Amino acid sequence: MLRVAVESAAGLPKKKLGSPDPVVSVVFKDEKKKTKSISNEVNPVWNETLEFDLKGVPLDSSSYIDVLVKDYETLGKDKLIGSAKVSLKDLASSQVKSLPVKNLALVDENGKNIGGTISMMIGYEPPAGAVTNPQDQQDGSMGGNTVGGEEGDVTDSGVPGVGEPGQKLRTRTRKRHNLANKPQDFQIRVRVIEGRQLPGNNIKPVVKVHVCGDTHRTRIRKGNNPYFDEIFFFNVNMLPCELFDETVSFRVYNSSSFRSDCLMGAFKLDIGYIYDEPAHCIMKKWVLLSDPDDSSSGAKGYIKVSMFVVGTGDEPPVERKEEDSDKDDVESNLLLPAGIALRWVTLKLKVFRAEDVPQMDDSITQTLKAAFGGQENKKNLVDPFVEAWFAGKKLCTQIIEKNANPEWNQQLNLQVKFPSMCERIKLTVFDWDRLSGNDAIGTTYLDLSKIASSGGEVEGETGESEMGFLPTFGPCYICLYGSQREFSGLPDPYDDLNLGKGEGAAYRGRVLVELSTKLDGKSDKPVEEISSDDILVVQKYQRRRKYCLCAVFHSATMIQEPGEPIQFEVSIGNYGNKMDQTCKPLASTTQYSCAVFDGNNYYYLPWGDTKPVISITSFWEDISHRLDSLNIILYISNRLQTNLSMLKSAVQSKATDARLVEIWLKLINQLMEDITSLKIPDLEGKPNLTTLDIQIKKLRDSALESIMEGAKRLFEEATDVTKCLCIIETWLDKLLQLAEEPQNSMPDVIIWMLRGEKRVAYTRIPAYQVLHSSYCEQACGQYCGKNQTVFMQYPMDNKKGLKIPVQIRVNMWLGLATEEKKFNNYAEGMFNVFAELYENQAQVLGKWGTTGLLNRSKFSDVTGKVKLKQEYFMPPVGWEWEGDWRVEPEKTLLTEADAGHTEFVDEVYENETRFPGGEWKLAAEPYTDVNGEKVQGLTEIACPPGWNWEDNWTFDGNRAVDEKGWEYGVTFPPDDKPKSWVAAEKMYHVHRRRRMIRPRKKIPGVKTATDKKDTGDAEGWEYSSLIGWKFHRQQRSSDTFRRRRWRRKMAPCGRVGASAIFKLEGALGVDMEAKVDEKGTKAEASVQQFGANRPTVSCTFDGPNAYHLRVYVYQARNLSALDNDSFSDPYVHVSFLHHSQTTETIQSTLNPTWDQTLIFKNVEIYGDPQSLAQNPPRVVMEIFDSDQVGKDEMLGRSTCVPLVKLTSGVDGSPKLLWEPVMHKNAPAGEVLVAAELILKTKGNDTELPLTPAKRGEKLYMVPQGVRPVVQLTAIEVLAWGLRNMKTYQLAPVTSPSLVVECGGERVLTAVIKNMKKCPNFQGNVLFLKVLLPKEEMYAPPIVLKVIDHRPFGRKPVVGQCTISSLEEFRCDPNATVAEVAMCSKMSLMAAGPRDLHVNIDDGRQHLLEAQEKESVDWWSKFYASVGVNEKCRPYLDKGYDTLEVYDYELESLNEFMGLTDFCKTFKLQRGKRESDSDDPAVVGEFKGSFKVYPLPDDPGVAPPPRQFRELPDSVSQECVVRIYVVQAIDLQPKDNNGKCDPYIKISLGKNSIEDRDNYVPYALNPVFGRMFEMTCFLPQDKDLKIAVYDFDLLTRDEKVGETVIDLENRFLSHFGSYCGLPQTYCISGPNQWRDQLKPSQILEHHARLKGLSRPRSEDNGNTLSFGGRLYCLSDFEANKKIHEHLGPPSERIALHVLRTQGLVPEHVETRTLFSSFQPTLPQGKLQMWVDIFPKSLGPPGPPFDISPRKAKKYFLRVIVWNTSDVVLDETSITGENMSDIYVKGWMPGMEEEKQKTDVHYRSLDGDGNFNWRFVFGFEYLPAEQLCLVSKKEHFWNLDKSEFRIPPKLIVQIWDNDKFSLDDYLGAIELDLHHLINPSKTPEKCNLSMVPDGTTHPKSDQFKSLFDQKTVRGWWPCYMDKDGKKELGGKVELTLEIVNEKEADERPAGKGRDEPNMNPKLDPPKRPDTSFFWFSSPCKTLKFIVWRKFKWMFIGLVVLILVLLFIGILFYSLPNYISMKIVKPFN
Repeated sequence: MLRVAVESAAGLPKKKLGSPDPVVSVVFKDEKKKTKSISNEVNPVWNETLEFDLKGVPLDSSSYIDVLVKDYETLGKDKLIGSAKVSLKDLASSQVKSLPVKNLALVDENGKNIGGTISMMIGYEPPAGAVTNPQDQQDGSMGGNTVGGEEGDVTDSGVPGVGEPGQKLRTRTRKRHNLANKPQDFQIRVRVIEGRQLPGNNIKPVVKVHVCGDTHRTRIRKGNNPYFDEIFFFNVNMLPCELFDETVSFRVYNSSSFRSDCLMGAFKLDIGYIYDEPAHCIMKKWVLLSDPDDSSSGAKGYIKVSMFVVGTGDEPPVERKEEDSDKDDVESNLLLPAGIALRWVTLKLKVFRAEDVPQMDDSITQTLKAAFGGQENKKNLVDPFVEAWFAGKKLCTQIIEKNANPEWNQQLNLQVKFPSMCERIKLTVFDWDRLSGNDAIGTTYLDLSKIASSGGEVEGETGESEMGFLPTFGPCYICLYGSQREFSGLPDPYDDLNLGKGEGAAYRGRVLVELSTKLDGKSDKPVEEISSDDILVVQKYQRRRKYCLCAVFHSATMIQEPGEPIQFEVSIGNYGNKMDQTCKPLASTTQYSCAVFDGNNYYYLPWGDTKPVISITSFWEDISHRLDSLNIILYISNRLQTNLSMLKSAVQSKATDARLVEIWLKLINQLMEDITSLKIPDLEGKPNLTTLDIQIKKLRDSALESIMEGAKRLFEEATDVTKCLCIIETWLDKLLQLAEEPQNSMPDVIIWMLRGEKRVAYTRIPAYQVLHSSYCEQACGQYCGKNQTVFMQYPMDNKKGLKIPVQIRVNMWLGLATEEKKFNNYAEGMFNVFAELYENQAQVLGKWGTTGLLNRSKFSDVTGKVKLKQEYFMPPVGWEWEGDWRVEPEKTLLTEADAGHTEFVDEVYENETRFPGGEWKLAAEPYTDVNGEKVQGLTEIACPPGWNWEDNWTFDGNRAVDEKGWEYGVTFPPDDKPKSWVAAEKMYHVHRRRRMIRPRKKIPGVKTATDKKDTGDAEGWEYSSLIGWKFHRQQRSSDTFRRRRWRRKMAPCGRVGASAIFKLEGALGVDMEAKVDEKGTKAEASVQQFGANRPTVSCTFDGPNAYHLRVYVYQARNLSALDNDSFSDPYVHVSFLHHSQTTETIQSTLNPTWDQTLIFKNVEIYGDPQSLAQNPPRVVMEIFDSDQVGKDEMLGRSTCVPLVKLTSGVDGSPKLLWEPVMHKNAPAGEVLVAAELILKTKGNDTELPLTPAKRGEKLYMVPQGVRPVVQLTAIEVLAWGLRNMKTYQLAPVTSPSLVVECGGERVLTAVIKNMKKCPNFQGNVLFLKVLLPKEEMYAPPIVLKVIDHRPFGRKPVVGQCTISSLEEFRCDPNATVAEVAMCSKMSLMAAGPRDLHVNIDDGRQHLLEAQEKESVDWWSKFYASVGVNEKCRPYLDKGYDTLEVYDYELESLNEFMGLTDFCKTFKLQRGKRESDSDDPAVVGEFKGSFKVYPLPDDPGVAPPPRQFRELPDSVSQECVVRIYVVQAIDLQPKDNNGKCDPYIKISLGKNSIEDRDNYVPYALNPVFGRMFEMTCFLPQDKDLKIAVYDFDLLTRDEKVGETVIDLENRFLSHFGSYCGLPQTYCISGPNQWRDQLKPSQILEHHARLKGLSRPRSEDNGNTLSFGGRLYCLSDFEANKKIHEHLGPPSERIALHVLRTQGLVPEHVETRTLFSSFQPTLPQGKLQMWVDIFPKSLGPPGPPFDISPRKAKKYFLRVIVWNTSDVVLDETSITGENMSDIYVKGWMPGMEEEKQKTDVHYRSLDGDGNFNWRFVFGFEYLPAEQLCLVSKKEHFWNLDKSEFRIPPKLIVQIWDNDKFSLDDYLGAIELDLHHLINPSKTPEKCNLSMVPDGTTHPKSDQFKSLFDQKTVRGWWPCYMDKDGKKELGGKVELTLEIVNEKEADERPAGKGRDEPNMNPKLDPPKRPDTSFFWFSSPCKTLKFIVWRKFKWMFIGLVVLILVLLFIGILFYSLPNYISMKIVKPFN
């Protein structure tokens, strides 16, 4: 498609007489198209687009277009003004997709320059499959932003997009960034306008539209070109990503057919395609219907549709309902233009095999088999098959039973239309189940946008455009992720993860697939087997290499609560999964450790200097060439990202230009250097190469090259740094798009945190991030061998990260085993490997031994479940023992309860028992813990060293206990303790207990036992009262169990360095004896033990480095409100590694300023300071809301990277920055923080920065140099009033006052005495002096609080509002003469009323007006203003006013500043935010404004003048309000029939008007034309609510939507929005002046308001001087018609001057309706306007009459004269062909008034004579050229529905059959506006007269019957046979249109009835043969029988006579002979 957008021309030469009427013709390859002409203009602007269909042939370098500018002549040939030639070479080489042509010089015939120029834009879409010619390509230079063609929306980089399908795929994601990924409201609107060329005869089509599970259908119409014009609304609430995959489907059915084949054609389109179109809409496009099942069949007709998707905050586009004859051309207006024909392609998906599929079925059947001697195989309990889904089509492979590594080797052939609108191929592996539903094992997606390219990805910048490539992938493994692998028979709570919803938490296997695309050609089978050759080829893609992974855990912190010991497991694929028995056991888990309290809020694992290490070996394909290039691009983009954010924050903090340029240069230089020095690795000779690898490399190379070009150009040409930002962002976007590797067969590394044996939390780290590469340093992963901080997460976390399970710092390295020596360069610390086991003993009768161990063995692993022995341990291959077994206690499991605490409470429960009713005595075990386990007695418990007792033992009374602290219970056997306790004693209680407590405190500075590395028991025993986890070092009397750990160290033989740990494969030994005992049932035990005693690896560091950390928490803003008083009480937990501190709590604020420095004096961190500086741990801040009652709630979490200082000499303090606060993955405010981490080298505090100043005793403030610099600032507050205050605690707000707070200062207003009378503040202006930061980014918000003064001195806060940015209120106090805020309308109150005198002389005037009213109404003015000229002819000619029709609300127009120029409206909020809705409740509004300006620091300097002065009186005014409601557009349907019966309801203050009687039945675009007048008091009744309701007879009327207008703003605004200014001042006529004041008075007040001198009028008002200019009336009225309604010149000129002042003109605004049912989505629009007149100024002028136009009655008279050449359908008895012809006719929409002629029987030659008249009466709207049809759709309907239908006539010819159905012979449809010219004779009448509908008809071919009045001639009737038209006959008609008056004057009856006149119809002269046999027997004999069988009859008679003769002869012969013989008479 080639599009030429002709914009404008300039400087065309004038003609001798006047100016030319220029018109442009564009010629391309003999095809010529022209624009409209523009009359009388030398600088014309056309802005028209001409489209040339390339018919599949791409442009070549010699293509050009000719542009001719001509002078349009009504008669004769257009004269040439000038011409030009434009070469399309650049478009042909595809350097650019659009070519702007600016100011191209025009030349005349002789080639001379004529001085004129033309500008246009040429857009080009190459046809699908076009190949660009490489010779044509050359370097193109990229300018600024070029403007695309009609559709080419400009992408960010200034390169216009293209409407190509591939582009769609690429640009789609662009538009969707900003949609939040949560379910939200959307509305899909579909308008079905009309159909064309639907196949079939005499059909009754109906269209069904199906969207998201809802189906709507149109009404049934008749004919092949039906007109529907119906709109359907589909409301959904779903995730955007899910919605965009849904489709809109159109299906057209033939309703008259009952058969199954009634579907005529269908069309499907996905919603994402519509959403990505400009304005999310497709307007008036034809869609091609096709047979959904048969791909090869052709077009099945067309339907014309509009579709749009409206999301939250979207404006639905305005659909102009103009006469769109130019849009009727189907071909040029198809939704998918010819340039991108859809082709059938086959996506060939080869599914080879899968591996590591987890167990999915129960093993019951297996164990039965095992019991009967079968072999058990647990891992293969799965029956997998693969399902592929794409674009609604699904295919499955075969099912392979009982196999975890299935081989399918099948090819799935997905047949789709391409380019497809669907983006992803979904692959799901299912487990087949015989009985229940199939379970999903895992789901993955192939994203077409990543595995295919349209070739337009890198366009325009280098001039090179890559050829695109079709989808291709692999052969390559794709990994599946989902829920945990461990099988359990219970339902899986995380099953959704396996269906691809949410992030998978565990690896679930891999599938080997390959995808290729075959164009055209149908495949035979959907599923076929793969040939053995292909299976062999794919073998080489499965070659594995050995990889080694090592992870060192440095810390695990921020654990929320202590509990069972914690262990971490690292796995990659199945390797390292400790619960999976298919891989060798590896050292993949850390040792168990118990969490320790950090002294403030969190727990951490006390690893100290011994860090746990895991090491895993695994086997994967070598795809380093893919991951290296991925890492290189990520490296480049990360550096660019860092520099870009630096640049952005510099721009935000308004840095100096020099600094900006410095950062900018660094950015550009680094980028250029990175791209040149880091080349993407070559693919030559690499293993596993696929087609996609090569294509992606090409794509990446060219993209990097284009970024390089752009960077060079920016470097040379850029001037403005801020303008470059968006270009750099596009580069970053592009890099991130390239940094996606679809063929990544290496699974992610998954780290699990286990508590005990239960998996709790996980994190997934992509393998490439930690992968080592030998290619270059930058090709290594981002975190390869580096520490990274990871926040783990709960699987499928419903709370969305509200709590962090744990924060770990881990250092990982992954590399090929051949490169394991490289690991030594990364490893820090010393690696140790130990074998370990535990010796267990129990105490029986006071003696320790093994007898009481029950089920424990003497030696076991740490869990105690697996039996071990020292002798079984064998070091792995390559390792040897070093030393002997030693006892070494495990420190991390021996944590005392008080570890980490500074204060602690010891507790013991004292127990007593009795018999029921007896005395209480000490129990058998008098002292226990809370669980009833025995502990030491009160006297035995000693205070540990380093602690002091605070108090003696006391009982705890703060529980449900009696006054002595006892609680009572009953024991039920077999328990020996009660299950529940109560506080009151009853007779039957037998057990009681009380909690004894004694607090103790740590002595500061004294080492406690744990700090001294206390060895505890000399023999290394650790004790426990029960076999469990809680062990302690010192023996207590209650202990019954003890154990000790034995360890033996191993060393690598022959290897050196840390990489030796990779040799630790397999377990250390197996208990071989176990198999023998217990009759061999222990087969499993060996498997379990196989993994149990893996070696433990750890890494020890020499000693920690001591650091000093300071965190500066300054303030936060916009936090969530969690308390009911609309505020929160925030404090922050600041955590850094295993330390945390808490700030103070600030009461009731959402914008707290803590101004606090938190000092962490001694932070010990192990490892190299240099690597720490590169990647420091993060400071994590969790903000909480402090609650008096209940648990503190979390407000959000934020992180900040500390500035690391390794040498004391480094100066430069950290800069405070706003860090985002996130709460449940959604933004929840910001916090202003900075942090610095300083290495302490000398060990003392001398080199540290100075201690900041203190506030109070303990709190440090943020020091100077870090805190913002402040300046004394004035804030002036205009507090105008409060509005719409809702009740608070059920009582109304009666006497409120306002508190304004900012930067620690506050000021109060006076109290409003009576809210009902006048809700404005007395003394409106308040003044605050505040110290505000100079930098805008640090400025605190202004907080408004409304306080109600209640009885008994209560002053609750009833509403609050935070104004976060002060930027818009800043002003220069001395710059202007302060604008006098005297409001125009308010100041007029002082002027007193002046009357308007309009003198009307005599009655003649009235008569003229009455005539004029007939031809000119308000609607003429409205239509003239919107440009629908055919509806307002006489009005335009008279030169009357037009008005402005705004497509939006007046408030949303920029030129009127939202009508908030006097004061703004701020919404007041209150209360706690509910979790689901984002918006807190609005409880009122504050009206006011602010001015912020700096004050001089020197108190001696005079302060600047005040800003708010001379304010209007804030008193109440009575006003008259006129509301004009014109019409509604696209209302949301409320009835089941998809329609609505709307009416208007208006409420203002306490008054309301319900216009229910005037509802409009069955309309979605009702014309109301209503005016309502009401009175009100402003400001109390300021909100005018206009609602549209749907009328229902029986049920409650539903609200469709409403709009609210703030009348006070309109009244107070300086823009005069209370009554718009018309264009002229008329004192009579249809545009009579309606304001209370004349224009001259309004102008005077406007001058006062602006501070100008009064306007002076001279020369009888023909000139006027105002504001230093002289205006003349003649200038304004130069080429206007002067009519009799105009007022005096002095007022006219005043009005013309007023209209230059930017005031609101006379207008109609379009307001969007909203409803509470979908608060964010528009429910339709209302066109209306409002006038406000204060009563004190006297009565206003007369209102406009806007009642709607009425339809006029017309009659269509059709005389059927004759028919000819009718198909002879019957065969008579006598064998001749004949037809009994009659003619039927009707007008569409009035089918029940169909009329028939009489029957012309027995036409033998196809001729019929009728002389029959049809008369059709119809209601017609001449202005709109449509018929108005009112009829009840069903007999049960209450009202008649109104339809607007184009006037058409359908004439059909039928063959009459008495005993069977009549036969249909042919029809013609005549559009009365575009009437086909008939032929004069039947011979010339043929099918060529009928247009075929796709091509644009010539204008002379059609005439309008309404202009011609009458026409006579022959028309052909035809029928469809197999899609071809066949002539069925010709009919001679006279058509005549008469109006009601003419019909009365010249009457005519139907048929040949009376009055048979005008003209009189004689009975037809039919041949004698025409009659009906049944009713005319004589004629039948005469004409049928006699004529045909005359000779036969005569022959018969003769024959009968002969036979008679012979008969008689025979009869009498014997008698005669006998007589002759006998002769008796002789």
